[in-house]
Amino acid sequence: MDLLSANDKAGAYPPSFYASNITAIADTAPAQGDLSCDVCVIGGGYTGLSTALHLAERGYNVHLLEAQRIGFGASGRNGGQVGQGQRIDQDELEKMFGDDRARELWNTGMQAVECVRDLSKSDLVHAEFHPGIAHADHRARYVQHSRAYVEKMRTKYAYEHISFLDKEEMQALVQSQSYHGGSLDTRSGHIDPLQFALGLARMAQNAGAKLHERSRVTSIEHGSSVLVKTEAARISAKYVVLACNGYIGDLNADVTRRVMPINNYIIATEPLSDAVRASVLAKNIAVADSRFVVNYFRFSDDNRMLFGGTESYSYKFPNDIAAQVRKPMLGIFPQLKNAKIDYAWGGTLGITMNRLPHFARYGSGNVLSMSGFSGQGVALGTLSGQIAAEAIAGQAERFDIMSQIQTPKFPGIRLMRQPLLILAMLWFSMRDKL
Repeated sequence: MDLLSANDKAGAYPPSFYASNITAIADTAPAQGDLSCDVCVIGGGYTGLSTALHLAERGYNVHLLEAQRIGFGASGRNGGQVGQGQRIDQDELEKMFGDDRARELWNTGMQAVECVRDLSKSDLVHAEFHPGIAHADHRARYVQHSRAYVEKMRTKYAYEHISFLDKEEMQALVQSQSYHGGSLDTRSGHIDPLQFALGLARMAQNAGAKLHERSRVTSIEHGSSVLVKTEAARISAKYVVLACNGYIGDLNADVTRRVMPINNYIIATEPLSDAVRASVLAKNIAVADSRFVVNYFRFSDDNRMLFGGTESYSYKFPNDIAAQVRKPMLGIFPQLKNAKIDYAWGGTLGITMNRLPHFARYGSGNVLSMSGFSGQGVALGTLSGQIAAEAIAGQAERFDIMSQIQTPKFPGIRLMRQPLLILAMLWFSMRDKL
């Protein structure tokens, strides 16, 4: 199935709340004819835009190719949460890699949040970074671990921005009977994801990068000079950066075996009164809960509840996304039963087997790929572009740290991977309900 066209109209943003109030980026005509550049970036999401920005700032001649629109994919559709660390916690990373590598990965995750914070301050980014993410335990038996984890992060990692919340404190902050405790991280935060992506695009253009929408790559020919082809252009580049995430398709078979596309869904209510908003969240924070199939939510700047989650067992979006996502929202916040749903949309992200990003070099080392952020892409995807720019400029330390992570291949031939993923998601969904 072609995920670039399976659920969306060609050249159009999805009918999301985010896309309802944007100003399109100018000067993004499709690539035409024979072109040459230092670096050709494939993909117009956070990773590609950040790569183009940071390379252009270093003086590189950069062309970015986006098959649809800038921020069309997960970068323009996600929950906007900008979280610290990696997708899995430090306890697991220490078991997998030992303390030293786990600390390197934590530091990388912290750098990712700071990267988003810093970039969001530009006048070209029309999105404000709001601090605060709560991690809410939906089972009482998880609370003890949350308490111990917070203490560990504050002592072993000297991370003082995280605090433990008992049941009373959590329910005062997130006003739902569904949660029994958890933590609050005040250095993490949330941001309008599509506005942030478009801001990165403006910054990249301002630095000299050339962005091309509606320029789907059809093939890549490796060599000392890489030839990238679209239907209307041939681009010769010294380096190529693959920044396609869940939309990689057939461009690189090795990445396809390691990064699986999955769908996720979000709804946006009508603007709510201040009183209703206060009856849901006591502060302007984002929340993600402890389910494997995570429920995540926050308020928009105009008082809409943005609620995301639910699993998908097909690459086709459901016929009634609003009804599917409204159900878990009301399970957590029955006080929103009268709230009208104004927007409902889906998107495709990329996950890996171990939920850690996949960084790799291909060809003669001049094709770099970063993807598989597994729901942590606002921060890690943005930072990965900065890391790719460093590597191309000859400073590959941070790229090497990430590329040394062994990303397992999903089992089975390509046609079997989705059924296997469905079985796994069904099992975890049942576990969430127990």
